[in-house]
Amino acid sequence: MELLHHTAEAYAQLYSSPLDSVLQQVANDTMRQHPHAHMLSGHVQGKLLEMISSMIRPMYVLEIGTFTGFSALCLLKGMQPDGMLHTIELREDDAATAQKYFDAAGVKNIITLHTGNAKNIIPLLNYSWDLVFIDADKTGYIDYYELILPSVKTGGFILADNVFFHGEVLQPEIKGKNAKAIHAFNQHVLNDERTEQVMLTLRDGLLLIKKIKE
Repeated sequence: MELLHHTAEAYAQLYSSPLDSVLQQVANDTMRQHPHAHMLSGHVQGKLLEMISSMIRPMYVLEIGTFTGFSALCLLKGMQPDGMLHTIELREDDAATAQKYFDAAGVKNIITLHTGNAKNIIPLLNYSWDLVFIDADKTGYIDYYELILPSVKTGGFILADNVFFHGEVLQPEIKGKNAKAIHAFNQHVLNDERTEQVMLTLRDGLLLIKKIKE
């Protein structure tokens, strides 16, 4: 399902500030070379991630699902100078690609890349998160949310990507395990009294979640 007309998307990109040279390289290389290039956050969403990070000014950021490193490089834009971003990627090839771009950007000292299963890695990270970005396997969203929410500061934020799942959650009958998992996640967050949220109709849907109490 086409959620955003391509001319509107092109117009939004035209009137959004340009990416820096490293981010543009990541985007170009991913679009040309990666078989799952559609997973890239893209120009407009990338700038939104930068803006949100700049507004929050986080000390500690967690990303679940590094892919080729684009979104991590966007999220660190607003971090405090002595902050740290931890990002987790299951696929070794994508992790190696992301690390290459982190090195090129000169940010390897403020980004720690973990390779492996996020459900095993998250409990080992002893931080109070200001900002978390979830963009990994869709069937794991509820588990990731419940794993990280206790460690998110009150007033901190979680961003969850692909909450429309290519428009499949908008259908009268939701089919497929990923679409069903995302719909269940959206309902789970809606019914959670610890948080409040707003769903943004950007790209494939972005859920902005604020922790309001323990």
